[in-house]
Amino acid sequence: MMDRVTLALPSKGAIADPTLSFLSDCGLRVDKPNPRQYTGSIPTIPSVDVLFQRVTDVVYKVSDGTAQLGVTGYDVVREHPHDDLIVIHPDLRYGYCKLLVAVPESWVDVESIVDLAEVALDFREYKRRNLRVATTFTNLTRQYLHEQGIHHFTILNAEGAIEVAPTIGYADVIVDLMQSGTTLRENHLKPLSDGVIVESQACLVGNRQALQDPVVLNAARVMLEHIDAALQGRSYSQVTVNMRGDSVDTIAARIVENPLTRGLQGPTIAPIYSAEGGWHTVTIIVSNKNLLSAVEYLRQLGGTQASVIPVRYVFLESSPTFNKLQEFLAGAD
Repeated sequence: MMDRVTLALPSKGAIADPTLSFLSDCGLRVDKPNPRQYTGSIPTIPSVDVLFQRVTDVVYKVSDGTAQLGVTGYDVVREHPHDDLIVIHPDLRYGYCKLLVAVPESWVDVESIVDLAEVALDFREYKRRNLRVATTFTNLTRQYLHEQGIHHFTILNAEGAIEVAPTIGYADVIVDLMQSGTTLRENHLKPLSDGVIVESQACLVGNRQALQDPVVLNAARVMLEHIDAALQGRSYSQVTVNMRGDSVDTIAARIVENPLTRGLQGPTIAPIYSAEGGWHTVTIIVSNKNLLSAVEYLRQLGGTQASVIPVRYVFLESSPTFNKLQEFLAGAD
């Protein structure tokens, strides 16, 4: 049994700061003594030591068991698959991007992968060379192009500003991550309409073997409890209104007639002690997508002075993601 658990987090890159913000929002604040150190801690989980690494190294560290848990991009996990690396939570809801094929805007007749396949054949026949593809995702790119029937290509492993590769003549097309598309447009590139290889976001990963250890599994459970509760909470708001009625039962019956105002577990109603009498405070938890409709219905019932508070956490009977992890680990035995 292990005494300590290591959680690898991104030290730099697009998801580094968002990861710290996300964990803090989940009640898992990361304490880092100073910006130059590559270690930290999570007060909520005293058994966890934080190790800051590049997103690619997070995958390597978790794969070889140096770190037992980690947060990285799903694109990196797909590029560097490993039997001992499993995705524990695939949907942390930040760090969205797409790994896709982009070509020069000047290629006006090239809009799809089929068009690109024809270009590759033309290059082979008329220019006597392969289509040159610049990317850092060499494995995914090679696999994808072969699956699309494109075989006459050369992968150029590029680092840094890949978008300039076609402009300076280093490559013909690129495969890279896109968030807003601004960088592509500024470098006179366009994504192919059906050229998305992977849709990615931040994910929580773990070492399959290490998760058999009770200490590691419990650390994962605590993280997932907080993460699931925080993500679930984003979908709800607490609505409180003042309402006049003869009794709690009368008010409750009118409210639960409408499914939008039944809340997660029905309304909470308490009397208001006032000179007028007959007033009650009604509190319900409603889905954000139905928020205005619920408030309008409460108004129709005589509700006034509606106040709304975002729900930070919704802890269910247990963490759904942790339950799935347990089922997966049990099936892998």
